[in-house]
Amino acid sequence: MKRVYIINSRGEKESFSLKKVYRSCRRSGASKTLSKEIAEKIKKMVYPGMETSEIFRLVKLFLSETSPNLLMRASLKEAMRKLGPSGFDFEKYIGEIFARNGFEVKMNQIISGFCASSYEIDFLAKKQNIVYLGECKYHYMPGERVDLKIALANYARFLDISKTPRFKNLNLKTIIVTNTKFTSEVVKYSKCMGLDLLGWKYPPKQGLENIIESSKLYPITILPSLKGYLKKVFAEKRIMLALDLLNVSPENLAKKLRLPLSQVEDLINEAEMLLE
Repeated sequence: MKRVYIINSRGEKESFSLKKVYRSCRRSGASKTLSKEIAEKIKKMVYPGMETSEIFRLVKLFLSETSPNLLMRASLKEAMRKLGPSGFDFEKYIGEIFARNGFEVKMNQIISGFCASSYEIDFLAKKQNIVYLGECKYHYMPGERVDLKIALANYARFLDISKTPRFKNLNLKTIIVTNTKFTSEVVKYSKCMGLDLLGWKYPPKQGLENIIESSKLYPITILPSLKGYLKKVFAEKRIMLALDLLNVSPENLAKKLRLPLSQVEDLINEAEMLLE
């Protein structure tokens, strides 16, 4: 195939990759055969200057023709973007992911440093002797990245806190979690300094999307019926995962959230379809 240059989410030119389309389909749960068929269809439709958002729209269109649950899974990145625009809901969601992976999680902690009087920490996650100082960096616009100044500030804060008696006998770590990607400078610096990063496709094959998909910890915003004000309603009750809608009484949940029973039943049906 002749090389075709498309436009990515940052407005940059890049070569169209058949493998990327195939992998996107596979991540959504599509079979190898179906993923290959969709990739081949899109290869015939690609043209120079085509935007990756349009390519992804076609992927979702072809997946929807096969199964609604595949379509929902393919919308994971968009679902995380819908946790904004403030970023507070993203923090709650990440807290839930750590909690479901065996950590004791405390959100929005004020912690004293050795030199500075206090720091605001997005979340504190503890499992056995390991303690993470967690910083969430949510981005609403496609193509945005976590840059070096964030990593520098995070490490400086970590060094100050690590000198305090509170964490003397613990394995204290710091981690930056984002719904997007890190710049190459951040990755290089963090490897050098021993900082942990968790974001879209990072670490390779162990990124945030891998953790979500392998554990089925999908954000509730991935459900098509969760629109508008409903996101706030669920966030206020700390219901951040589609998984939370399983094995609940529709009537009790509707009463708790003060929502029409039909709306709750639609959401539960979608959650069951997604997680089957």
